[in-house]
Amino acid sequence: MYSDLYQRLAEHLDTLPGGFPASHTGAEIPLLQRLFTPEEAQLASDLTLEREDAAAFASRVGIDPDRAARALAEMAKKGLIFSVHPEDGPPLYQAAPFVVGIYEFQVGNLDEGLVELLNEYWSSQKRRRPLKTITQMRTIPIGKSIDPHLEALPYQKVRELVEAHERFAVARCICRLQARLEGQGCDALDEACLMFGEWADFYVRGGNGRYIELPEVLEILEKADEENLVLQPSNSMEIAVICCCCSCCCGTLQSIKRHPRPAEIVSSVYTALLDQSLCIGCDVCLQRCQMDALTRNDDVVSLNPQRCIGCGLCVTTCPAHALTLVPRPGFEEYDIPASMNDTWKRISKDQHEATR
Repeated sequence: MYSDLYQRLAEHLDTLPGGFPASHTGAEIPLLQRLFTPEEAQLASDLTLEREDAAAFASRVGIDPDRAARALAEMAKKGLIFSVHPEDGPPLYQAAPFVVGIYEFQVGNLDEGLVELLNEYWSSQKRRRPLKTITQMRTIPIGKSIDPHLEALPYQKVRELVEAHERFAVARCICRLQARLEGQGCDALDEACLMFGEWADFYVRGGNGRYIELPEVLEILEKADEENLVLQPSNSMEIAVICCCCSCCCGTLQSIKRHPRPAEIVSSVYTALLDQSLCIGCDVCLQRCQMDALTRNDDVVSLNPQRCIGCGLCVTTCPAHALTLVPRPGFEEYDIPASMNDTWKRISKDQHEATR
């Protein structure tokens, strides 16, 4: 009865960053029906990446303002859209991509039924040519892996990225949670997703995260290094999130790892450099690398730079100091968007231009 509403929503989500490709089986419709009521599907289809209050939205789409205010507040609480609460005005609402966005916002709602619907959809997605645009997330090294004499901009240094904020929150890693519900996964950090500023507020308002102080943020980052987790912040000057990722659970890292040359598809300024004359063959780095960029070669280790994503995990625990981080040759620096919302808008613009 409401299939047209959900089809319209699916098509709308496909115009947002990351897309929402149709599947061969139509599995996207039951998934959306699980997440959105018919009314919510209709309203979500009318939201854009431009933030607006409920009254402005209601006027634009021609519905009752009180109904819009109640519905949008509930949708934000359910993690179906994104909202911010300015100190000097009413809440503002905007569309959220499916990934990074709606999927991650379901961390408090994830159960075996939702996992099944997600897998049915993702396993039957229609393939299409990758879009030429910037990524939503990027890879940065753990701070200790950067030589203090190596020039690095503030948005490349994790501590400076973090200390630029005043509000912090942490949430469970939805990728790790999903893997565990499937009887797989690992024992790495459970609370491994860090949020900052308005994203911290959003997660706490929705009951999906808890506020923490700066020392705990830094402790989590130290723990991430100990547990071989790759740091992936939002691809923006002012970070919204930092995900601490493993390739056994994280869908993004799994996709990168499957690529024959991961270095070509990540946004990372650095790459590892190996001095084999210093290598003592302890093999610690082999267990640390998430991309299989390091392999055993007789008595020492060899590095395949085409597989290195510059996370720095191999550097921080090399007892012989045979591994260092250096600027990645040929990496074309681009203007990093100011905020996550600006990143979303740039990707959305590129998607629109690619389909014209």
